[in-house]
Amino acid sequence: MTKGPVSQFILHHYRHFNAATVVDAARGYETHLMEGGKMMITLAGAMSTAELGVSLAEMIRNNKVDIISCTGANLEEDIMNLVAHTHYKRVPNWRDLTPQEEWELLEKGLNRVTDTCIPEEEAFRKIQHHIVKIWKDAEASGERYFPHEYMYKLLNSGVMKADHEIDPKNSWMIAAAEKNIPIVVPGWEDSTMGNIFASYVIKGEMKATTMKSGIEYMVELSKWYRENSAGKGVGFFQIGGGIAGDFPICVVPMMYQDLEWHDVPFWSYFCQISDSTTSYGSYSGAVPNEKITWGKLDIHTPKYIIESDATIVAPLIFAYLLGW
Repeated sequence: MTKGPVSQFILHHYRHFNAATVVDAARGYETHLMEGGKMMITLAGAMSTAELGVSLAEMIRNNKVDIISCTGANLEEDIMNLVAHTHYKRVPNWRDLTPQEEWELLEKGLNRVTDTCIPEEEAFRKIQHHIVKIWKDAEASGERYFPHEYMYKLLNSGVMKADHEIDPKNSWMIAAAEKNIPIVVPGWEDSTMGNIFASYVIKGEMKATTMKSGIEYMVELSKWYRENSAGKGVGFFQIGGGIAGDFPICVVPMMYQDLEWHDVPFWSYFCQISDSTTSYGSYSGAVPNEKITWGKLDIHTPKYIIESDATIVAPLIFAYLLGW
C-alpha cells in the first residue's frame, strides 16, 4: 500500500524509544493482516468521548478490525457524541477546577471526562426513550439480546437520523453496526445505560434476563475465537487497560486450561497502548511477557507495549494502516 504524508512522517521521525515501537507495532499489525490474520481491538477509558471514531470507523470500514471488546461507556458514548455533539463543553483548564466549579458543572448536567463534559440531558435522555422501547419490545416478544445488539437495533432502525450532529462516517458504532461485527462488552452494567436498565429492573418494569450477561459474552467469544483462530490466528490490539482487555484475553487460557481444549492457539499478535507504568500488582501495567505465564501469549507472539497516551498514538497507527 502506498503510504501518505502522515505515515511518511512517522517512518521518518519515529526512530527510537516509544516512537520506534509505534512504527514496529503498526508494521506488525499490517503484516498480521497481510498474512491472513484477524484482529481484535479493545477500547478502555473514554476513547469514544475522545472521538477515536474519526479513525476507528475507517479501520472498520476497511476490514482492519474483526471484533471489538469495549466498556459499556465506550459503547454508548460514541452514540452520545453522534446525537449531542454540539452540546458538549470543553474545559481546557480542567486541572485547575475547584470542587465548587466541579459542583457547578454537575448542576448544569455536565458530566466531566478530563477536558470534555458530556451533556447529560441532550446525550443520555435523547437515546433513552428509544432504547427503552427496544428493550421492552424484546421482552414482550420473549427475546433476549446482548447490550451491543440492542444498540445495533437502535442505529439500524434509523430513528435517530434526524438527531445526528456529526458526520455519521465518524461514528465507529455506525460503522460496526453496518458491518455487524461482533462486539464484547464486559461489565456493561456500570455504564449509564446499564444503570438505566438496572433502574427499570428495580422498579419491576423489566426483567434482568432480557439483557444477555457477561458469562454469555464469554461463551460467544469462545465460539468466535474457535471459528476464527485458524491459520495466522487472532491478534490483540489493546487500547488502555481494564476490563475491556482483561476479559477477552482470558478466553484463550479458559478454553485451554478449563475446557482442556489443547488445540486452541494463543493470541498471535499483541500490542498495548497504555500510560499505566509497570508497577507491583498492576495488570494494566504488566509487561506482555507476564501474559506468557498465564497461557495467553506464546513465546513467539509479536509483543509491543507503547507507554503513551492512546488518544495520540492509536490514530497514528490507524493512519499508517490506512495508508494516510
